[in-house]
Amino acid sequence: MTPIVEVRFKGNRKEYFTWPSEDTLALHDAVIVEVERGHDLGRVSAVGAVATKKCGAACQGCSLAAGAAAAPTAEPAAPERRIVRRATPDDTRAAERLHEEEATVRRRVMERVQQHALPMKVSDAEWQWDRKKLTIYFTAEQRVDFRALVRDLAGLFHTRIELRQIGARDEAKRLDGVGRCGRQYCCSSWLPELRPVSLALAKDQHLSLNPSQISGGCGRLLCCLRYEHDFYVQTRKRFPKEGKVLRTGVGPERVLAVDIFRETVTLRSEGGGGDTRVVSLEKLKDEIARSGGDA
Repeated sequence: MTPIVEVRFKGNRKEYFTWPSEDTLALHDAVIVEVERGHDLGRVSAVGAVATKKCGAACQGCSLAAGAAAAPTAEPAAPERRIVRRATPDDTRAAERLHEEEATVRRRVMERVQQHALPMKVSDAEWQWDRKKLTIYFTAEQRVDFRALVRDLAGLFHTRIELRQIGARDEAKRLDGVGRCGRQYCCSSWLPELRPVSLALAKDQHLSLNPSQISGGCGRLLCCLRYEHDFYVQTRKRFPKEGKVLRTGVGPERVLAVDIFRETVTLRSEGGGGDTRVVSLEKLKDEIARSGGDA
């Protein structure tokens, strides 16, 4: 099978290509790849079995995904596009010069957007390495008729213009940043795909439902609410539910709260005193076993 390589571009965008050469590529190598109507420069981010597995899981509509769906046990087909060659130092310097221009391009696009009075926010601009295409990323609350703007920008930059509307999460992934936890955004660093996050996930984890406390830099609910959800659900199965009355060593007690990290349970006596105590989960299980179970 022709080796499959994952290549990343600006804004954490990634695509998969074949490498029809016996020369081995290493991580972070700069390469020139085939794209629609030209060539682009990116850097290798995965090779070998890792790239093949990620491609089979992430591709949508390419020949590899189609081959895997048609015959799950057969060897999947390769991506349709290929890596043309390694990038030379001159190639990388040309790409760096283009990246330096992109901030100015974005400002000029914003000026034209204001002139056309369009309800959209320009997030980023990305030149294709051969300057045959300029992609403008923007966010908007609704669909925007930008046909006149595209014609205006094509005359301004003398290249093919693509305006691509993205969501708030995709914008955060492209622009990157530091989250409230003090670390790089998960969507920009390691999270393979952005999936919907609902308020029900915060309820299951007994978190505050104040949006300002459970929202990320994008203004949407934190991505970690989803990929940590299974841990909370599975761990809480080992604990009694809040509000339940248990028969323990001191008599009937109601569960007020559980701490799944310290593995403790807060109990309040159902007797006249209403005393509260914190006990470890293992000790509580022993008391329940000796007392005969639930009340």
